[in-house]
Amino acid sequence: MKKYHFIFKGLLFILFSLAVSCQSEDEPIVYKEGSTEYVNSWMYEQMKKYYLWSENISDRTNLSLDSKEYFKKLLQADDRFSYATQASSPDTFPKSIRSSYGFDMAVIEYEGKVYGMVLFVLSDSPAERNGMKRGQLIKAINGTLFNSQNFEKLYVDLAHSDQAKIQLTEYAAQTGFSAVKEIELGRGFTFSQPMIHKVILNNTEKTGYLAIPHFDIGLASPLLQVFQDFKNQSVTKVIIDLRYNGGGDVSSAAALSIILAPDIKPNDLFIKFKGNKNGGLVNKSFKEALEMNEPTVSYEALRAAHPAIEEVYVLCGSHTASASEIIINNLKPFMKVISIGEKTTGKDVAGFAIEDNRISGQQGWTLYPVIYKLANASDEGNYSNGITPSVVLNEIQNLEIFPLGDTRETLMNRALNGVSAAKQSTFSSVKVIPLKTIQNDTDHFLEVNFK
Repeated sequence: MKKYHFIFKGLLFILFSLAVSCQSEDEPIVYKEGSTEYVNSWMYEQMKKYYLWSENISDRTNLSLDSKEYFKKLLQADDRFSYATQASSPDTFPKSIRSSYGFDMAVIEYEGKVYGMVLFVLSDSPAERNGMKRGQLIKAINGTLFNSQNFEKLYVDLAHSDQAKIQLTEYAAQTGFSAVKEIELGRGFTFSQPMIHKVILNNTEKTGYLAIPHFDIGLASPLLQVFQDFKNQSVTKVIIDLRYNGGGDVSSAAALSIILAPDIKPNDLFIKFKGNKNGGLVNKSFKEALEMNEPTVSYEALRAAHPAIEEVYVLCGSHTASASEIIINNLKPFMKVISIGEKTTGKDVAGFAIEDNRISGQQGWTLYPVIYKLANASDEGNYSNGITPSVVLNEIQNLEIFPLGDTRETLMNRALNGVSAAKQSTFSSVKVIPLKTIQNDTDHFLEVNFK
């Protein structure tokens, strides 16, 4: 009997061990609340579920790595747009010269000297309040002159600074360079930007010009007012200036598209969102895309403001991104889109914010991963390298550039005279030096909210 008793006890021990082993394999590991592993494990789970390229994410190794670095290691090598922020860590938030000081710039070389050229200044920004305007030349930042070796570092350092001393000069063909002046900028907030719009009489043709600095939420109402005025003045041509528009709200982009496109119906397909196996495919008609984030202005009201046009001119450049690129790409199935300028940013992706609110009363990390690829009604997309315009033309041809909307301005002049007009001289006295970090001045995230 003792022999059988020991055998029975041995079997019980084996069965118990197997049960414990199976349980430990099935149950997730519980990490200490608030620990790095606790955060990183959550990041991994969310990215595996929602990230567009989730199948390329490796196993959850090295969870003890700093969370900012851990998130980066989860990303596809060529992903320029996903990021993660933590409210208590300001260094995790994207920074740019535009978001810090309120202006966009290019770097140019003229007669052997390198300058920063101010291209666009936001209204009521630190830059505007200190007298900065389009066309000014930046000679030095914090006492360091621009040159061909340091321009990239000066640009990046300025974006990450809290204050800066900037030496400015101006150039006019008639008078040459002005005296250099120095201004001091402090980082500050810049709020919603006004649109620039006017009606231009070019020979006998009336052209409506509209520059949109950003697709703010709720833009449908001011767009409606502008185009009602265009229609009342019987414009027969429309120029949309999106060259400094880094994106914004999909519904506002849809509102503009509804006004512009001829012969569309509310249920016509406007945009496709293509995700992974969890995100799936989400199709939105013009009306549905509008109503994603626009509760007050109707599709019918916008259609009533449609001007008598069959084509639209869009001015674009390397700062044109996200919702602005949607205008160019997603109107193509419905009308002729003539884009003039330089290749756009190439932000053909979207997503939604994912918040870690597991700990009560504590704001955790927020993830902004790429979740969807974008396409138009004809299934055209894949412009991650940028959209090449119909007419490739650099707006900086000379050291003197003109205000937006000025008929002498390079891109505006070409649009007014038509793409079939005689080309302007290809000679340029200025060499534009490309910036590697230009994408930092676009919207960092095209957020969608599917209800």
